[in-house]
Amino acid sequence: MPRLALPPHVIKQDQAPMRQHRRLAVLRRVLHDETLPLRVRTAASLVLLYAQPISRVVRLTAEDVIDDGDALMVRLGDPPSPLPGPVASLVRAYPAEQPRLARASSRSTAWLFPGRQPGHPMDPSSLLDQLRAAGVPAQRGRASAIRQLVLQAPAPVVARALGYHDKTTTHLVTEAGGTWRRYAPGDHSR
Repeated sequence: MPRLALPPHVIKQDQAPMRQHRRLAVLRRVLHDETLPLRVRTAASLVLLYAQPISRVVRLTAEDVIDDGDALMVRLGDPPSPLPGPVASLVRAYPAEQPRLARASSRSTAWLFPGRQPGHPMDPSSLLDQLRAAGVPAQRGRASAIRQLVLQAPAPVVARALGYHDKTTTHLVTEAGGTWRRYAPGDHSR
């Protein structure tokens, strides 16, 4: 039998972070485009604003969303991160839109993004596919967001607030050309 030769499978995916203005344009579209599913808009907002990986977004529970009446916060790290007005509106509206069946099938857990299988969160690849279909480059948007955040605040602060490791954010700030390398966490009020 002749030998079958298949061409190598090449994945053409640019993982370079997108430019800041492009990320903000995609975020603006996600926040205001009511033709997109609310699930996609909510997840995309968390990815583009707080640099959260899809695998972490799907593992958020209803308890991770803290509403104190005045502000809405999401527990990504410590302390919980406040959600700006438009994103807070999406996060407040999203659970109410969820089909009752999805909530009933996963009574033991209150996943913010419930999966089809009872008691399990949504599959990250499924949500990623939905984001791609909506024109949201999740990986590139997340890379852009984290780089912008470490340029605006000390890397250890960003790491703690968003649930990243200190070494990751320190490496990113150096890579992005930031000036927070000499920041020393702790009490400096003495």
